[in-house]
Amino acid sequence: MAKPQEPVTIKKYANRRLYNTGTSAYVTLEDLAVMVKSGEDFVVYDAKTGDDITRSVLTQIIFEQEGKGGQNLLPINFLRQLIRFYGDSMQLLVPRYLETSLSHFTQEQEKFREQMGKTFNIPGFGAFDEQVKRNMEMFQRAFTMFLPTAKDNVSNPPQETSSDEIDTLKRQVSEMQKKLDKIGE
Repeated sequence: MAKPQEPVTIKKYANRRLYNTGTSAYVTLEDLAVMVKSGEDFVVYDAKTGDDITRSVLTQIIFEQEGKGGQNLLPINFLRQLIRFYGDSMQLLVPRYLETSLSHFTQEQEKFREQMGKTFNIPGFGAFDEQVKRNMEMFQRAFTMFLPTAKDNVSNPPQETSSDEIDTLKRQVSEMQKKLDKIGE
């Protein structure tokens, strides 16, 4: 059984700089956000006191993400309700409830994306369809690069194909094969 990987240690200095001891390099909050998104685990310690300040750094990352234009994830009413739980008798239950809810949501997100995409045709949920469209456009551009007359043939297909056109297509395919052979060498 593989032992779990130790979290990367990040040290925060008085000048607010963050130092990744795993890579021996300074990092930014954005770098830490990328680490979180890629599933890398880290802990942040105050370099002077040795205190674990991971929670406050993660909160700061959320704050910065929320400050970016158009990237609000936490609705205002949710934030207000969350603040109301501080000092409340339910405060002890909220972290576990939120953690469980997000864990369940994460496990079900792919099914959720498919359902939302099918039901509401919401952009972002149909990412697969968008990727297919982009791939087809890229394929068409590459195809027309190797066969310059292909664009005209695709948009205005000929009604009848003459032997001259067939010979031209054969020549173009042969030229394309030669180019592909050169690329493969």
